[in-house]
Amino acid sequence: MRFLPLLVATTLAATAAEKPAAEVVAVYRLEGLISESGRSEPTLLDLASETQRPLTAFDLARSLEKAATDPSLKAVVIDADHSELDLAQIQELRRRLLAIRSAGKDVWLYSEGLGNKTALLGSAANHFTLMPEADCSFSGIHSESMYFKGLLDRLGVEANVIHIGDFKSFGENFYRTGPSDQARQQEEQLLDSVFDGLVRDVASGRKLSEKQVRDLIDRGTMTAAEAKSGGLADDTLYRTDFNAKLLETYPDAEFDTAYQLPNLDGPEIRGMMDLFKLLFNGGKQHNAKQDFVAVVALDGDITDESVAPVRAEILRLRKDEKAKGLVLRVNSPGGSALASEVLWEAADEWKATGKPFAVSMGGVAASGGYYVSAGADRIFAESGTITGSIGVVGMKFVVGGALEKLGITTHTTQRGKNAGVESITRSYTPEEADLIRQSMTQIYATFKKRVEDGRKERLKGELEPLAGGRVYSGEKAKEIGLVDEIGGLDEAIAWVSKAANLEGSEAKLLPEPKSAIEGLFVKEDPNDFDEDEILKAGVKSSASTKLRQTLRQSGIVDALPPSARASLERLAARMNAFQRSEVLLLGPDLRIAPK
Repeated sequence: MRFLPLLVATTLAATAAEKPAAEVVAVYRLEGLISESGRSEPTLLDLASETQRPLTAFDLARSLEKAATDPSLKAVVIDADHSELDLAQIQELRRRLLAIRSAGKDVWLYSEGLGNKTALLGSAANHFTLMPEADCSFSGIHSESMYFKGLLDRLGVEANVIHIGDFKSFGENFYRTGPSDQARQQEEQLLDSVFDGLVRDVASGRKLSEKQVRDLIDRGTMTAAEAKSGGLADDTLYRTDFNAKLLETYPDAEFDTAYQLPNLDGPEIRGMMDLFKLLFNGGKQHNAKQDFVAVVALDGDITDESVAPVRAEILRLRKDEKAKGLVLRVNSPGGSALASEVLWEAADEWKATGKPFAVSMGGVAASGGYYVSAGADRIFAESGTITGSIGVVGMKFVVGGALEKLGITTHTTQRGKNAGVESITRSYTPEEADLIRQSMTQIYATFKKRVEDGRKERLKGELEPLAGGRVYSGEKAKEIGLVDEIGGLDEAIAWVSKAANLEGSEAKLLPEPKSAIEGLFVKEDPNDFDEDEILKAGVKSSASTKLRQTLRQSGIVDALPPSARASLERLAARMNAFQRSEVLLLGPDLRIAPK
């Protein structure tokens, strides 16, 4: 009888092993912005609604990668209508969906509209369904820039802008009424590259010729039925009928709306005790128990404030024995030249460890965004990534004329011939402009050295003809050697894992994503003192944070369309760069909206 329990256990185990795993259909309902860093900006407003931490591009990429290899997963279903994915995120998502298709699984996409975003994603689906009365505006790519010289003239404000690099066009919006020939030329080339990629991807995915896709785009408008007959979609159904079709196709499946995704729910706040618990535990680091690849994200304009947590995390990771490789995710148009150098130095400290280091570029990694990327062992970009812009711009706004219109006069006293160079009441003198240009020329030389030292023989020819502020798509940047591979986060992680002999190992996004309310209570652990960091990089109070808080409190932001909200965010973020320095590494304000 003593063998009976063992026999029963063995029989149960064998039965369990024979039982097939339940079928799974992963459902992705994507809404709003997909964060790169996973960090929400702390705010004391609406605490109750700020307890969820954001869904990140890292979360989504890792979930979809697992979907491709999971034998129990039969299909994925995507609803991205209310998402604010940028072009690079769309391209990475599309590539992950194609990998799922290649694994013999179904990809379903439902949309109430046909635009660039849904056309690209739909080209990776074998079941692309439009609502019968869908808004079909798949009409191409439109880029529009606003020029403020006329307004500034009326206000009595002058923009003093100095460029190092003929194609360094940032700032033209403030002192011109239209683009320079160089700015127009590079914008045309950039849009050509992105548009060609859009046409090529849709054509290959939908098994159409590129001419057919261009003809459909040039029609300007079409019905959902016409989009289906033209080969852009597979079916037209109302949402309830679409759901019924899914249930009919997979009658025994579990529809998982959180497939391989982390729990996004933040801490439950029921009273002061929960707040105190956050206060005392918010800054603790969780040590890894096994080797891993670290992913650290730089998202937004480069300022003291945005660089500080990225720098601190990289310096911490270089001493973590379990961190065997680093992927720096860069989604930034640049910003402060000084802050760019501060982050470059931290990345260089990581390189000194000898551990592999890759950069994964997001929607934009230009100017300062390229500066901090240049030293990586391998650079990955999407074909639609905006990068390059190797150049320097100096700028200040002169408001003396505006003050005079208001009846305000000023009196200046100074000691030192050039002490008044930063005065905002007058323009640069010729001597002052020469001094600033000399300083900018030195920064430009350092920028080019960072690129030459980092890229070495991978550059296709001399750097100067590729620099000068010229902007490239990721596809073109690969051709000239500024980028190594077309790919996203997963490809960068895979390369680092292989280089570190850690294939199949875990990857971690660090610092750990947090909800806005958790961010309020993150504090430095005094026991986590780095003996090498006696003097840490400083972060001063952010002008952009104050502006954002004021706008949120006023309720104005919520009433604006997404494009206007994005413009306000860019304005607020760039205030930081101008606040610290007049010499900037900023790319042109080119945004290609993937409608």
